[in-house]
Amino acid sequence: MLQNLFQQNPNESFSYKQIFKLLHLTSHPAKMLAVDLLEEMAWDDYLQKEGESQYRLNTQGQTLEGTFIRKANGKNSFVADGSDKPIFVAERNSMFALNGDRVRVTLMARREKHIKEAMVTEIIRRARDQVVGQLKVERDYAFLIPDGNLFVHDIFIPKKKLKGGKTGEKAVVKIIQWPSKDSKNIIGEVIDVLGKMGENTVEMHAILAQYGLPYKYPKAVEDAANKLEPGITPEEIERREDFRDVTTFTIDPHDAKDYDDALSIRKVKDLWEVGVHIADVSHYVKEGTIIDREAQKRATSVYLVDRTIPMLPERLCNFICSLRPDEEKLCYSVIFLLDGEANIKQWHLAHTVIRSNRRFAYEEAQAILEDNGVVDGTGQPAPAAKQYKGEFGEELCTLDALAKKLREKRFANGAMKFDREELHFDVDEKGKPTRAYFKKSKDANKLIEEFMLLANRTVAEWVGKVKKGQKAKTLPYRIHDQPDPQKLERLKEFVVKFGYRMKTTGSKGEISKSLNRLMDDVQGKREQNVIESVALRAMMKAKYSVYNIGHYGLAFDYYTHFTSPIRRYPDTMVHRLLTKYQEGGRSASKEKYEELCEHSSDMEQLAQNAERDSIKYKMVEFMGQYIGEEFDAHISGITSYGIYAEIDSNHCEGMVSMHDLDDDYYDFDERNYRLVGRRRHNIYQLGDAIRIRVEKANVEKRQLDFSIVK
Repeated sequence: MLQNLFQQNPNESFSYKQIFKLLHLTSHPAKMLAVDLLEEMAWDDYLQKEGESQYRLNTQGQTLEGTFIRKANGKNSFVADGSDKPIFVAERNSMFALNGDRVRVTLMARREKHIKEAMVTEIIRRARDQVVGQLKVERDYAFLIPDGNLFVHDIFIPKKKLKGGKTGEKAVVKIIQWPSKDSKNIIGEVIDVLGKMGENTVEMHAILAQYGLPYKYPKAVEDAANKLEPGITPEEIERREDFRDVTTFTIDPHDAKDYDDALSIRKVKDLWEVGVHIADVSHYVKEGTIIDREAQKRATSVYLVDRTIPMLPERLCNFICSLRPDEEKLCYSVIFLLDGEANIKQWHLAHTVIRSNRRFAYEEAQAILEDNGVVDGTGQPAPAAKQYKGEFGEELCTLDALAKKLREKRFANGAMKFDREELHFDVDEKGKPTRAYFKKSKDANKLIEEFMLLANRTVAEWVGKVKKGQKAKTLPYRIHDQPDPQKLERLKEFVVKFGYRMKTTGSKGEISKSLNRLMDDVQGKREQNVIESVALRAMMKAKYSVYNIGHYGLAFDYYTHFTSPIRRYPDTMVHRLLTKYQEGGRSASKEKYEELCEHSSDMEQLAQNAERDSIKYKMVEFMGQYIGEEFDAHISGITSYGIYAEIDSNHCEGMVSMHDLDDDYYDFDERNYRLVGRRRHNIYQLGDAIRIRVEKANVEKRQLDFSIVK
């Protein structure tokens, strides 16, 4: 009966409840027998298990294509296209596939009480052909020890292919021969010697090169930027809306140089006119030019701990396009007329010319808000004598009040309330970290964020929201899918242990409001960090696509990126398309822009990985001064190979290896995020407070080792 049910409905998933009903199973023994049979059929790969209690017919067959994931501990895996479930691949069955390679595998016959395994049968496409590592030069030969231990062997380098590299130097190597049946060697040639290992710039460049990200700017592109004419002609001003006499300012991080957005505000009758002015990069960077091709390839600026690797040449991003104070600048702007409740009464999109009156750092703007009585998260102050303190105090306080109204509506509409703190470092002139701290988003940050969200949403709606029967023109959207239902269920089970409840079924709005209630309830509690972390894991990653599905996290049906063209290529694409559509142009090619969206999403992920690695490097370097010292910490991650712990005072994270938990044999309870001792039943649970000692700080491996102080 079960077999027939799935064979007749090959594309449908069934829950236990549905199966019991369809097969008329009413008695408890019959239901339990069905559950056992379903488990057996899933074990034999006849069925695919979805979540804890959903099954569907396995129509994939034994041969699959997807991505190979290499692990330093030898626990390699394969993730099939359209799935997020890893399948184990033993080293002997890996065909020397490397991390990220696109491969074809065959599922192996399942052995009783063994996990599912796959064997690589073909490497379809190599993820990369460049590797970063440390050179070791002997008398007759040389080799590269790759960073990250993600290669089975070191890379052999013929002496004539060394490019002057010496032992102990970091180098970028191009692979010229892959392993084969005849030879297991990987052979490479040095294409760039980065410098001496351990030097700050060398290590930062190595992180970039490891992800295939550029660490130098091509001279030809810089030369092209230097030839650009920065002046604004009277004819160009004539073609634009003139905002030079309207109060305008920028608010950015204190060390920023690429100011790509500014806000203007003035009273128009009984309404507020707020202009969101964005640097008009596409006026200077024309499609298909050498500068454009380089920007498209990079797709994003990369922000490492101590430096920015810009998408555009420095002359463009920090000078010509940057909205510097007291300079006339070209912008593409969304101009809103808002009432006191931040309702949009009218808006329009326009090419403009502005002159910023003031450049604020976030801290300066925040200080003015606080001087006027704004306490983080509270409403608009109302000074008794209407005497606002500080430069542009009234304008800042008015924008803050409007932003809070917008934020309130967004949350009422089901937007997610993740407000994560970010780890930052102060570094000296040599790049050495002197302080580690968490940076929290305050009112001044949220003020800017809210108006950027409003502009992004408004232009996306203008293109995407069409009358019934009409077809929307092509636009790159910023999309964010609904959370993974299985991970939501696990979150629900996890938070119950702390005494919280949440919904995992119902409409999108009901689920997100329930998650928001949970985020509110955990504020300031010991378990806040851990519950926020587990909730974030249930979320999908946002990405770019011309196929709009809305943005779950923001609760917007239409959303795009328009506000940062200096540092993100999708924003430049959006500017060009909006200009084209304003002029009555036809819809652009969906295929062309989807390809660009996929590339931009991939590059964004690589940039984030590099940023995380640079933070990890500085974290290990910073903690090197505290070897042997003890700190209060909490468990921030649980894996089958050990415990991750985050120090409470400086937020640096390290690992307690399973080898060091020698007081018992511990089982990994993945479902409940904990390790459980077999004999003494000692439990290490995600979020638990522990005392740790710093044992090792290995900057080469970017590895921080802790031990637990009993």
